[in-house]
Amino acid sequence: MVDVKEIISVDIVPFTLMTSSIQAILALIFAIIFVITFGSISAFIPQSGTLFGVVTALGLAMIVIYPIGTFLFGVVISFLTALFYNILAPRVGGIKLGFEGYEVKSIPVVPFSLIMAFIEAVWAFIIGILLAAVLVPLTGIMGTMIPLVANETVTSGVTASLGAFGAFGALFLIVGLPIIAFVMGFIAHALFALFYNLLIPKVGGIKLELNQITSMSEIKSIPVVPASVAIAIIFTIFGFIIGLLNLVKMIMLGYAAEGVISLVVTTVIYFVIYFIMVAVVTLLYNFLAPNIGRVKLELK
Repeated sequence: MVDVKEIISVDIVPFTLMTSSIQAILALIFAIIFVITFGSISAFIPQSGTLFGVVTALGLAMIVIYPIGTFLFGVVISFLTALFYNILAPRVGGIKLGFEGYEVKSIPVVPFSLIMAFIEAVWAFIIGILLAAVLVPLTGIMGTMIPLVANETVTSGVTASLGAFGAFGALFLIVGLPIIAFVMGFIAHALFALFYNLLIPKVGGIKLELNQITSMSEIKSIPVVPASVAIAIIFTIFGFIIGLLNLVKMIMLGYAAEGVISLVVTTVIYFVIYFIMVAVVTLLYNFLAPNIGRVKLELK
């Protein structure tokens, strides 16, 4: 029997520390791959001693700076995201998960899509304000510079156009962008939940080994293979849809064979990439959890 539980809140500090630490380790892995890849390529290029030195220096700097920068940026993003969730969940409803034992058998579509879309809309609103704060002064500065290079007639027309552009652009960024983010986010997450509910009974779902502590439940560990398979299969469907749209476009252009190849390649790539990504993230979570603290959720 499926037991539906709602995530009422997230313990912000463990969530922030875990997610930012995982991001920092992934950044370190990427930096090391960069050094090895481009260092190897430059080493085989004739007369590339200077290039090799530059790539090596840049790569070594990335190994230090990139993970630290990613960690600090991740702390801000993760902290605010968890905070937004805790503020919004009592008002619009939190994510609901249908458990059968430790396995997540279903994700009710509307609660999941709604809370995620609201969080993305809030982020879009913040980004819109920041961009508008740059756009409006920039159009004003450009308006003051026009008289230096144009006559009075041209100046008045261009200044008015720049003013209108700045006002309309700011309005779109502050109002339109969050609305678009909400609609697109709701659709994307609804499709994710629908695909999960449709496919998981056949392939098995994500498993979360929970441990009850006081009023919170901590995620003790996440079995790697079930999570990797479940998420990879769902995103493979997204890859198939994208490949299918590309196939239609290429058929219209007269490249049906190339379109079929693109469909197959896109679908396979989506599965492989998301399987690896989820496997790495879950492995890191299971490794870090006993050392830096497990993510804690308030479930009802």
